[in-house]
Amino acid sequence: MVDKQRIEKAVREILCAIGENPDREGLIETPERVARMYEEIAEGYGKTAAEPLSRVFEAEGSSLVIERDISFSSTCEHHLMPFFGKAHIAYISDGRVVGLSKLARTVEVYARRLQLQERMTAQIADSVYNELGAKGVMVVVEAEHTCMTARGVKKVGSRTVTTAVRGEVPAEVRAKLLNLN
Repeated sequence: MVDKQRIEKAVREILCAIGENPDREGLIETPERVARMYEEIAEGYGKTAAEPLSRVFEAEGSSLVIERDISFSSTCEHHLMPFFGKAHIAYISDGRVVGLSKLARTVEVYARRLQLQERMTAQIADSVYNELGAKGVMVVVEAEHTCMTARGVKKVGSRTVTTAVRGEVPAEVRAKLLNLN
């Protein structure tokens, strides 16, 4: 549960600290808006991937499932700035598959927290591997970090790619997932 009143007070303090007047017309409602925003971007703390991944269907034999281009936005824990991009998930089922929207919901569980992209990638892979009992899982996340593009080195268009592999994932599946341009 987010303490919105505490956030509002902190935002007023930040506005004063940078030389702004929090009571001027354009800023009067800013502390409240920022508090609502943090409530939304931190909603993943109250959730686990067990819920979306619990609805499984039996599927004969093993099959490769790839869900690609799952859009997400998250917040970098180092600068409290957004990073956004796409997640690609591949898993080799062991007779159990999950509804495709559940993979996107799993991404959202972990994206809606203060995050490191590397940690988020691992959390998604661990959840799919453990909850589905998959033979193998590979997750690739590619994202643009505004802490690199809007400040600091200001390298607009640069993307960070992270991967996580769990279990048995054949080389051709790994290559396919890494070349999804």
